[in-house]
Amino acid sequence: MNYTGPEKLIEMKKKYLFPNTMHFYKNPPQFVKGKNQFLYDTNNKKYLDFFSGVSVINCGHCNDEIINATINQIQELQHTSIIYITEPMIQLAKKLSEIMPGDLQHTFFCTSGSEANEGAILLARLHTNRKKIITIEAGLHGRTNLTMNATNIPMWRIDPYLSDDCIAIPSFYNKDLDIDVSARYSLNALKALLENSPKDTFAALIAEPIQGNGGILTPPKWYFKEMKSLLESYGILLIVDEVQTGYGRTGKMFAIENFEVVPDIMTTAKALGNGLPISTFSSNSEIAQSFNKPSASTLGGNLVSSTTGLAVIDYIENNNLCNKSAELGKYLKSKLLELKNQFNFIHDVRGIGLMLGMELIDPKLVDYILEELLKSGIILGKNGLTRNVLAFQPPLVIDKSDIDFLIENLNRIFISLI
Repeated sequence: MNYTGPEKLIEMKKKYLFPNTMHFYKNPPQFVKGKNQFLYDTNNKKYLDFFSGVSVINCGHCNDEIINATINQIQELQHTSIIYITEPMIQLAKKLSEIMPGDLQHTFFCTSGSEANEGAILLARLHTNRKKIITIEAGLHGRTNLTMNATNIPMWRIDPYLSDDCIAIPSFYNKDLDIDVSARYSLNALKALLENSPKDTFAALIAEPIQGNGGILTPPKWYFKEMKSLLESYGILLIVDEVQTGYGRTGKMFAIENFEVVPDIMTTAKALGNGLPISTFSSNSEIAQSFNKPSASTLGGNLVSSTTGLAVIDYIENNNLCNKSAELGKYLKSKLLELKNQFNFIHDVRGIGLMLGMELIDPKLVDYILEELLKSGIILGKNGLTRNVLAFQPPLVIDKSDIDFLIENLNRIFISLI
């Protein structure tokens, strides 16, 4: 096959896309093929993908079982819209009610994480008849106007006319403090905010169980339990944003299960489609009854995406990917901690399952390491408020040898930095 090539595509990108469309790497490859945990470029060079398109390809690239289900559906019927009765969307909603935490039973389907979080906030406002939303510093919830208001990472808050409908409390993570101390400070700030605000001000608090783009920031286990109890005492709902953390990534089907809390509303996206656009917001029967006015998403619940979502969940369950993520995550984290003990430019290693972050003291080191890993055939992510965190979010189908290959190359690169 003839390929345009990355150099020409970059020229075309500058000409035809908006200038905010960024890409990693100084000389990026053009990826043209993927299989399981691997990507291939125009020269057929193989790369170990340790980022999964930001926690999307949890079941691996071009997974045969999932793709076959997708192809079979697209050959039968591709689209009718939510206003007609078709089976895949309803079967997927039923399946989600079986695997989601607690009593989350009702689901609305849309196409992106931003749209799902927007819908979740709307549902909270309808149910409580309150307007304002509480958010957490370093959280990322989307690029629409409302979800950008809820986002507290400066580089993603680009709208010059953001409102004051969303109020942020301090993050549970502070690099200069013990995690329990900083988490307690966060909850004390929440308590003070509630005590000093007029009654019926806040509809909900929205939070990621692990703040992905914020730097894989991971709270202590008690944090969400105490938060939920506090919110309930004020009649405020808890929205948990599982867009990046859901579907096996952290060793549980959903990350909030690691904290033993059932949210009032939960959103998902990314990995549910394994590359196809689909997202959800779900709630219990009582709250769901408040969403009774006309609303629809033209492509939400699309037959093809819903069929794919069912195949994704089946694959995760049939192949025990949650357990695999937990086990391999422990192994990877132990190896990353060994590196931390050897190299003083590593500030922290954190996360759960196969969602881990390594915070470095200098963002320039992150960029250098990504470039060097690319040369070795490894794709890795980066995040953090100053983009100083290496993000380890591979497909859940990796094996131990892939981790060893990554660690071997990281160790070699780190030694070169001394």
